[in-house]
Amino acid sequence: MMTVLKAPAIKFDRSQHSDEELKKVYESMLKPRLVEEKMLILLRSGKISKWFSGVGQEAISVGSALAMEREEYILPMHRNLGVFTTRNIPLNRLFSQFQGKENGFTKGHDRSFHFGSQEHRIVGMISHLGPQLGVADGIALANKLGDEGKSTLVFSGDGGASEGDFHEALNVAAVWDLPVVFVIENNQWGLSTPSSEQFRCKQFIDKGIGYGMEAVQVDGNNVLEVQNTIRKINKSIRKRPRPVLVEAITFRMRGHEEASGTSYYPEGLQEKWSKKDPVENFETFLLNEQIIDDRYVESIRAEIKKEINEALKVAFEEQDVQADRARELDYVYAPPAEVIAASNYNTTNGRFIDGVSSALRQAMERHPEMVIMGQDVADYGGVFKVTEGFVDSFGKDRVRNTPLCESAIVGAALGLSVKGRKAIVEMQFADFVTCGFNQIVNNLAKLHYRWQQNVDVVVRMPTGAGVGAGPYHSQSNEAWFFHTPGLKIVYPAFPNEAKGLLAAAIEDPNPVMVFEHKALYRSLSGEINDEYFTIEIGKADVLRSGEDLTIITYGMGVHWALSALDELPNINADLINLRTLLPLDTETIIDSVRKTGKAIVLHEDCLTGGIGGEIASIIAENCFEHLDAPVMRCASMDTPVPFATGLEKDFLPADRFKQKLVKLFDY
Repeated sequence: MMTVLKAPAIKFDRSQHSDEELKKVYESMLKPRLVEEKMLILLRSGKISKWFSGVGQEAISVGSALAMEREEYILPMHRNLGVFTTRNIPLNRLFSQFQGKENGFTKGHDRSFHFGSQEHRIVGMISHLGPQLGVADGIALANKLGDEGKSTLVFSGDGGASEGDFHEALNVAAVWDLPVVFVIENNQWGLSTPSSEQFRCKQFIDKGIGYGMEAVQVDGNNVLEVQNTIRKINKSIRKRPRPVLVEAITFRMRGHEEASGTSYYPEGLQEKWSKKDPVENFETFLLNEQIIDDRYVESIRAEIKKEINEALKVAFEEQDVQADRARELDYVYAPPAEVIAASNYNTTNGRFIDGVSSALRQAMERHPEMVIMGQDVADYGGVFKVTEGFVDSFGKDRVRNTPLCESAIVGAALGLSVKGRKAIVEMQFADFVTCGFNQIVNNLAKLHYRWQQNVDVVVRMPTGAGVGAGPYHSQSNEAWFFHTPGLKIVYPAFPNEAKGLLAAAIEDPNPVMVFEHKALYRSLSGEINDEYFTIEIGKADVLRSGEDLTIITYGMGVHWALSALDELPNINADLINLRTLLPLDTETIIDSVRKTGKAIVLHEDCLTGGIGGEIASIIAENCFEHLDAPVMRCASMDTPVPFATGLEKDFLPADRFKQKLVKLFDY
């Protein structure tokens, strides 16, 4: 017998859906709701540690996911459980993920929805909310470059849209005409902060005007309106790539996460929105339309609950993750690429910058899917002219000028990598990396550890002082990244190293930061292999051998050390050119210091917190019984880099190093 109900509070247009499709939509919305109900029980009983509820917002997740093709990527957030269930992720694995177990997608390395799955074309978020928007740009760029006729969909909340990443990603998408749908879940609260304290514009669709972007507003509790709108958008942007902003109006029925509660909500607000519950209203609509009946509702609820309970049983029976230090370290990096040896040793004399440019050019020829991105890198060739002439050879699709938005561009590079492409990002100056810092240390660096996704991204960093450029174009900031597991850092000192290490970084499936001292670009020449080759990342080079002491340095420090040794021929030293800072070749350092009994570490970066402190600690811990003198450090002053020539010269450690070297020798 059919139960006749009052009209739903939401008006549904079913004209584009068959009865069977409507049932599928209903089941797709009901599943995350029932999963949520179970998760809240488990949270209260201590079986899971945290929960971010999407109750009341299922229509956005489900409607969006149903509007996407199976091979199209979706980048969800906290309240998008419906994306994961609609993409048919096995519930037992989802529950293992929530409990931090081995069969979860992050194997206990991250929580809740902070994971991705290539199989399901899902790229998970990080807690910083905004960075996934730039990643979506990169995936959409790969789709466009490959002429794949695909869309990409990424979520943001109204609170997260206050972040700079939101502006950067939308601006890049608009400038590059990327086929990406930005869905803003406007649930009117950012934790306890209402929209009135988040932004002053009336509605998010008003922002589309500023980006030259189409913007559409939908009732986020109306699953058919969400699905139909995004279907229509996708049909259009697959043929004519461009971004579209979709603002989905909804309400967060529960707290930001369960522990935060909802006591800050004005009285009556939840009751008002409960009348627009997306699941209950759609169920009422289907009952009234006689598409389903009470028996069907009871049956499908029982079926989903059974699936949930069976999946939970599997997850609960799974053992907790067992700590294995060797395995944990293995997860930090994807396996490195093999070293590429040149088949002949033909060389040409060239400058440091020629080594960089040669590696890039030959890598672009070797990897037709590779993309170079940066400010002014196209026709202008970059401020240092490293990519001069590249547009003529490879075109503007692959050599791309970017807006001034380092975060979005690093994110886009990650998106390209997710799609199987290699990406090179040039920071115009290493100092400007601060604007992309979060993407590098929290997204690129942690992705493989979190869900075993390789990150085929190289960040080029023109670095260093000595050119009278002042505090914001001269910093040595490699130590900022040295502390971050998951990154690799190389720092060449010679033209041929510049080529071999950059090529190695490009071949490596991990994020690699390549520091290139800009004062060496045109001042230093040497023989450069004509062929494409790589230098092993993680292996230092002993430039000179001696018994008196060990000098450990890199970059410009190598040249200061060589000059000092030439001026002091009575000192016979092991001179170690690190070449790679992360991972550090500790074996070469330790072996040398055990031989000589004395060590000095030299670097251009400031002394306090510099890499030299870590190296000194390694020596003290592993070579104490062999030392005949204290481990010494020599570095730049603990001030910003000054502009005036005389001040900059005194700031740098070149002259002080000679004095310290003699002091160590005489000790």
